[in-house]
Amino acid sequence: MTQHPIRFGFQSGQQNVTWERMRDAWRKFDDWGYDSLWAFDHFYPIFTPDPAGPCMENWTLLGALSQQTRRARIGALVNGNTYRNPCLAAKMAATLDHLSGGRLNFGIGAGWNELEHRNFGIDFKTLGGRLDALEESCQIIKGMFTQERTTFAGRHYTITDAVCNPKPLQKPHIPFMIGGRGEKRLLKIVARHADMWNTMHASPAQMKRLIEVIERHGDTVGRDTDEIEKTIMMPLCYKASEDRERLICGGVASTAGITPEQARDRIMIGTKDECLDKIAQYQKAGVTHFIFSLRWPILVEDEFQRFAEEVIPAARAL
Repeated sequence: MTQHPIRFGFQSGQQNVTWERMRDAWRKFDDWGYDSLWAFDHFYPIFTPDPAGPCMENWTLLGALSQQTRRARIGALVNGNTYRNPCLAAKMAATLDHLSGGRLNFGIGAGWNELEHRNFGIDFKTLGGRLDALEESCQIIKGMFTQERTTFAGRHYTITDAVCNPKPLQKPHIPFMIGGRGEKRLLKIVARHADMWNTMHASPAQMKRLIEVIERHGDTVGRDTDEIEKTIMMPLCYKASEDRERLICGGVASTAGITPEQARDRIMIGTKDECLDKIAQYQKAGVTHFIFSLRWPILVEDEFQRFAEEVIPAARAL
């Protein structure tokens, strides 16, 4: 059975924030010892009333941020597959792996934001079409990372003798982080192709059940899914006031369509002991990588620093 270490990450989301603020935050999180740092892959701000607000492009931003960090692994949680040809995505990822000194995680998902597709003239496809295209892309990109030349003929992509040179620094290839939780198709793609899997707004009990679904798909496709690092994305609300706790719980409840009480079960919230207990619950379910996601202006960096100093060392000793 593959054992994954306890890890902690931060997904910032580059909406409604300046480059300088984003750069300084990533430098701090890197210095504080967070294991992974993530942007998102959106052209517009999401979960906000104004989609026309400022939002920096993901790959350009990650290239710049790779030069501002030293130790944390970096990536996007997750890249929309429909936004780029898979050969282009592979070339971009291989280049960024070199720029970052082999610290890239390649995040990818089927894509979901219809407004961005419609406004940018990108084919949104049906849900089934997006999932088919995602599976084809995983094969193509992995081929580009590992083969001298890649040829593929599918329903959505046909490529001939495609070359990716230089290859990524990481061998046998850059780790694939696949995001999503559709049980019939998406989690089967995870079982077949992912090195890491991520979802959000899931309690420990829900994560246990979803991981069991991945395991069953692994039996079908012939994969030991213990190899896959299971990750969860959630807000962090550490040693905060009651008003701030209500704010964060209310925001998750509204987004996920659940009650604030249910939302609390899906947030890293409370005191050091409460957080360690929450980590232990998820770890028992099979989750080992916790990625905290908050957007400006409600992001409070002091909470992340205190958590890094007080909770992370204790959690790694569990």
